[in-house]
Amino acid sequence: MTKLVGIDSSTQSCKVVVVDGDTGQIVATGRAPHPAGTEVAPSAWWDALQEAAAQVDLDDVAAAAVAGQQHGMVCLDAEGQVIRDALLWNDTRSAQAAADLIVEFGDGDAVRGARWWADAVGSVPVASYTVTKLRWLADHEPENASRVAAVALPHDWLTWKLLGTGRLDDLVTDRSDASGTGYFDAGANEYRRDILAAALRIDDDAADRIVLPRVAAPNEVVGVGVLGGRQVNLGAGMGDNAGSALGMGLVAGDVVASIGTSGVVCGVSDVPSRDVSGLVSGFADATGRFLPLVCTLNGARVLDATARVLDVDHARLSDLALSADSGSGGLVFVPYLEGERTPNLPEATGTLHGLTLGSMTPANLARAAVEGIVCSLVDALTCLTDGGARVDRVLLTGGAAASPALQAVAAELFAAPVEMPAAGEYVALGAARQAAWAAGGGEEPPAWPLASTPLWGHGKAPEVVERYRSVRPW
Repeated sequence: MTKLVGIDSSTQSCKVVVVDGDTGQIVATGRAPHPAGTEVAPSAWWDALQEAAAQVDLDDVAAAAVAGQQHGMVCLDAEGQVIRDALLWNDTRSAQAAADLIVEFGDGDAVRGARWWADAVGSVPVASYTVTKLRWLADHEPENASRVAAVALPHDWLTWKLLGTGRLDDLVTDRSDASGTGYFDAGANEYRRDILAAALRIDDDAADRIVLPRVAAPNEVVGVGVLGGRQVNLGAGMGDNAGSALGMGLVAGDVVASIGTSGVVCGVSDVPSRDVSGLVSGFADATGRFLPLVCTLNGARVLDATARVLDVDHARLSDLALSADSGSGGLVFVPYLEGERTPNLPEATGTLHGLTLGSMTPANLARAAVEGIVCSLVDALTCLTDGGARVDRVLLTGGAAASPALQAVAAELFAAPVEMPAAGEYVALGAARQAAWAAGGGEEPPAWPLASTPLWGHGKAPEVVERYRSVRPW
């Protein structure tokens, strides 16, 4: 049996899976938590990776790759030392920086600026993107900004640590993760150093001296690293959303709706997306294609908060939601508990509408929370279809998708057929599939089957979506 390792370094934890390269089946899994918060020392990711790797047998592993949370800003000095804790994708302190950058490149006009950004890199900046965090650094921590010799993303930094050379020139990434920085054009496959210079408020010569990770081919062995005390070939790695898409083997017409810390709706495309509204991010996938993506800030933690208010566990929350009628007795929950990314409303808050003596019950509140999350993802899917995306089926994934209530509501509210892939670590599986591709060469990654179960009843409650849209703040 050929063994591959896939690493998923997510917001909440690090997972290391060992995969049978012939079948794509996971044969062992290790896991270790990450610290909570939106600002984290990268060393915590490294420690978690070592802890998770120690839980599995790594003998005879042919190759490994790292998939990681996107956008996080990891700034290194000339000695390769981390300058400050990484600002993660869900840190919204750079919201004003995003607005400023849009206006600046539009010569004072936000609409013209959004068009410029969409044409330049396929995405209009929001607080999540690395480029906005660099501007925040330049404006709020200029001494730290002046020390920046290299900028990496979480997965880039972990791959570099596994390589162990300590040389900044050995930093490496892939198109998918680079496309989430805001200073990489996935259509042209090149960095925009003029944007990097503007973000850090430096001149072009200074920007040229900053090391950005080399963008490797998706089937490339980027070097030999050390994992769990053993030498392994390393693939380029990828962003977590691209990892999930690769792990499920998405084809045109497949759309993923993933509900983890965030909510994500994305699908594979052969052409780049350049949405001037900023609702669709024009990312790349992990195969050389593209991955137009819509991301919300509010996913599973909405269920966490609702369960806490009702003083129940998640199983009981699901039971309560399923005991209520579709539409939650008129109660509508707009779940912007952490602001919102799509649309870009970082200062927004969650709201409850339709409160009456009859509607305000535990069951209705539980169902309204679930319906609010799913309605936000229906909106996200509409953003993709408005841009011309083809949707044959929706694949429901992510930790929160294990909720029976969420499955039932998703089947009701999505207009397309919904399927539930078999439970699996698809981000880590995507990393392992890339590792297998790098180890074996070839034009396409190995074909690993995806088992899924249809969820019936799609699109039968459009009035719930319409009621939600009548009260959301955009």
